[in-house]
Amino acid sequence: MKALMISAVVATALAGASLVDEAKNAGLKPIPANKKAVEKLTSNPKNPTTAAKAELGKMLYFDPRLSKSGLVSCNTCHNLALGGSDGMSAAIGHKWKANPHHLSSPTVYNAVFYAQQFWDGRSPHLEDQAQGPIQAGPEMAAPKAHVEAVVNSIPAYVGAFQKAYGKDVKITFEKVADTIAVFERTLVTPSRYDDFLNGKKNALTKAEQKGLKTFIDKGCATCHNDIALGGTMQAFGVAGQYKHANVGDFKGNANGLVRVPTLRNVTETAPYFHNGQIATLSEAIKEMGRIQLGVDLSDSETAEIETFLKALEGKKPSIAYPMLPASTAKTPKVDVHND
Repeated sequence: MKALMISAVVATALAGASLVDEAKNAGLKPIPANKKAVEKLTSNPKNPTTAAKAELGKMLYFDPRLSKSGLVSCNTCHNLALGGSDGMSAAIGHKWKANPHHLSSPTVYNAVFYAQQFWDGRSPHLEDQAQGPIQAGPEMAAPKAHVEAVVNSIPAYVGAFQKAYGKDVKITFEKVADTIAVFERTLVTPSRYDDFLNGKKNALTKAEQKGLKTFIDKGCATCHNDIALGGTMQAFGVAGQYKHANVGDFKGNANGLVRVPTLRNVTETAPYFHNGQIATLSEAIKEMGRIQLGVDLSDSETAEIETFLKALEGKKPSIAYPMLPASTAKTPKVDVHND
């Protein structure tokens, strides 16, 4: 009996090891277990992460005064309490208008691992991406001059920038965006899936491991790979037309490619697809199988994959809502009748 038990344990360990190898051969990579390795992986050498920058970036991320209306912050659409998204089928921004292309807000969690930013991949990194929504008319609608005037009018912000960058820092719009990006680079959510790929064989249940294998065998990892389980540009609708393609006018980039969304914390980021037309994860899995892989996934296969995807729910960094510094007489005022 003892020998049988030992054999079963060894067999389970070998199966786990084999699946880890299979996953890595399919292009899947874990968030490193070592904190220093994560910091090295997520920091931009041209804009190194420091505690002072990250704390200041968090304040700016939550500050609605950076918007033209004084009501919309980065956290409005990328709500850190809601999986880093907003739960809307189309992002709602300036004057409470929906995105004109009916695009949903991608999660900001783990966006640091994306190869490109935005649904059309037009930004190469978070520093560049952070500049877009602040200025975009349908989002925060704020000119660069407005952002600079707000931040420079508040002594506490000026002091925080000097602490983060040195006494001679010039607080420009670009510097504000860079600082928000530093905070966003800390929004990494390691999960039990990462523990499994990092060698902890029992981190995933047998059902979750079966789901991972189905995920790999069916070809899902072809697009949802690397650390982000997404984040690269891929053709959309390879094997069939998306059933809600008529909602919004988004067609991808100039080559028709679409940035693959991350699957990390995917249980928290419904509704799904670029135009937010699919409400449930199981329906999203089936639709992806049909239009991307050319397969009709059975209910059992869909359930297996969904079970695995639930294991991607990661541990969120602890974020205390910042107390923002008071405005001054020099801070731009919002005219609600002429906005």
